Amino acid sequence: MAFIDRVASAPITWGIDPSPGWGYVIPRDRYLEEMTSLGLTATELGPDGYLPADPEELATFLDDRGLTVIGGWVPLALATGALFQERRDYLVRACQQFQRVGADVVVLGPVWNYQGYDAKNTLTDDEWATFLANLAETDAIARDNGLRVALHQHVGTVIETQADLDRLLADSDVALCVDTGHMLSAGIDPVQVVRDHSDRVAHMHLKDISTAQAAKVANGELGFRDAVKGGLFRPLGAGDVDLPAVIETLESSGYTGWYAIEQDCSLTEEPAPGQGPVNDCRTSLQYLRDLATTNCW
Repeated sequence: MAFIDRVASAPITWGIDPSPGWGYVIPRDRYLEEMTSLGLTATELGPDGYLPADPEELATFLDDRGLTVIGGWVPLALATGALFQERRDYLVRACQQFQRVGADVVVLGPVWNYQGYDAKNTLTDDEWATFLANLAETDAIARDNGLRVALHQHVGTVIETQADLDRLLADSDVALCVDTGHMLSAGIDPVQVVRDHSDRVAHMHLKDISTAQAAKVANGELGFRDAVKGGLFRPLGAGDVDLPAVIETLESSGYTGWYAIEQDCSLTEEPAPGQGPVNDCRTSLQYLRDLATTNCW
């Protein structure tokens, strides 16, 4: 399947995020209508309950609309035993949803807690042991459902810095969801990651960022959500990520997975019809179409 036929949407591009107080959540019918109006028919699942939670109901919902779910963000606090067990049943159901609709990855969000992305800390050796044990259990649950875990390095989570990522890759065999924006925001070169670890890449989030805004998050001047509101994430091609090099490296390596357009945003109210996130996604998709044409991917 050609590169451009493996491009999908992520609901957070429309501001759809489960974090407390994140912002206005666009109704799912509007999200799906706007997404498909751009020619996209594949999406990540979104927050728990945004699309039907029951696996069979979800399958019918998607079939009726000619849509595909390619996986989705599943946040789990793996470093804390009680918090992990609190969401274990959700993990099982999410895996059953993905398996039923033909997705092949669980995008694992290795959060500190379930309150957002402003925490900054470093795991102790004991916490690393707990994290890796719960990661192994997560992987086993996913594999029981024919899925692969794709761990998402992310600002404000347990796996944020280059050191975090290096230890994760050394101490586990987990696959990655490479998010180009979150990596560059944390000082990680996404081109180098996909070049060195192409065999570990199971899923892609294509994101562009302003490194100037990212620096304010890194030095504590801005919280993550405030930075998002201030333009941390940009339409593809309008920021500082070397997206052509990332995609060229992956396509040359034989990567056959999905690329999700993901431009996190936080909305204060419902945009007027035809306005808002759909316009940024249109810009991003056209950028990718132009790249695909120029590079014959």
